[in-house]
Amino acid sequence: MILQLYKAERMKLRRSPIWLMFLVVPAVPAFLGTVNYLNNLEILKSEWFSLWTQHTLFTSYFFLPILLGLYCSYLMRLEKNNHNLTKLLTLPISRKELFVAKLLSAGKILLLTELWIGVLFLISGKLIGMEAKPPVGELLVWCLFGTLGALVMAALQLILSLFCDSFALPIGICFVGGLSGLLMMSKGYAQVYPYSLMAYGMVSNNSRAQLTADGYPQFVFICVWYLIIFTVIGAYIMERKEV
Repeated sequence: MILQLYKAERMKLRRSPIWLMFLVVPAVPAFLGTVNYLNNLEILKSEWFSLWTQHTLFTSYFFLPILLGLYCSYLMRLEKNNHNLTKLLTLPISRKELFVAKLLSAGKILLLTELWIGVLFLISGKLIGMEAKPPVGELLVWCLFGTLGALVMAALQLILSLFCDSFALPIGICFVGGLSGLLMMSKGYAQVYPYSLMAYGMVSNNSRAQLTADGYPQFVFICVWYLIIFTVIGAYIMERKEV
């Protein structure tokens, strides 16, 4: 049933206006990060990696949290409009399954967003004339782990969207969460703070040693643990929330 619900969510999103935001919003931090890199060539000596840190500085803490909040708020708004949830629950499905299906839908959008961010990064590097071979393998790892960290944020945002009748409030909360993630990153708590996990997974604005192969299992364990906790909480709340 979860798979069927996921397919239904995919159909709802097919002609959604969020795809325009998906294309446009990541291009802004890509431009800003590239300009910032070009203006600081005297201190940014690692070429592709330095460019990535500048891209993700703007993406992970400002623009992507806004986009993530938009995704989750929109996914929940689909059911709040015109009593769609009431109609949906006349079918033999559970709200727990619906919450999981929405989380899976958010995960798909987030993965595509991360890959689009990676493509923009490669395009930016080529446009400014980088001659070194791009770190495609590392880039895929950063995008995949960034997606895993973002999925934790999405699970939390879906819970918050259950309580918020306002469409914009969860987006604002996620933006503030992204800023607080920057603070927690600087304090050394990035691995345990939900709103820092996306940036941490993307190796955002930090040294190469931030997330190494030795740290992958711990990062995955923390993200999976949070996902289980937030999914259980979200499903519990959704099961008992009045329609």
